[in-house]
Amino acid sequence: MVMAPDSTDFRQRSFSFACDIVRLYRVLEKTVPTTLARQVLRAGTSIGANLEEAKVAQSRRDLVSKFSIALKEARETSYWLRLLVATDFVSPETAAPCLREANEFVAILTASVRRLKVG
Repeated sequence: MVMAPDSTDFRQRSFSFACDIVRLYRVLEKTVPTTLARQVLRAGTSIGANLEEAKVAQSRRDLVSKFSIALKEARETSYWLRLLVATDFVSPETAAPCLREANEFVAILTASVRRLKVG
């Protein structure tokens, strides 16, 4: 199964995002309840993992499934980051770069899943 021509850049972007999430986690684990910090880590790194799996999807249906899971994880990452800001565990400035990128992944993946389901 062949992904979009720009998929390498997109997968690299998701890997860079996962690295940023790991760095953020290292800060969070010092001040945030472990359960919440791990939720951010798990969801934020899962986006890229699912996009890597999508690279070798066995069918269009499998590809849609991997992209859909990545979308769900991006939405979940956004949720956890917003929650940490809203509950004053993290400053808006600290969360902003990851939150912005998570929201961009939501937008990109939403459009990708729609396009894959149609075509």
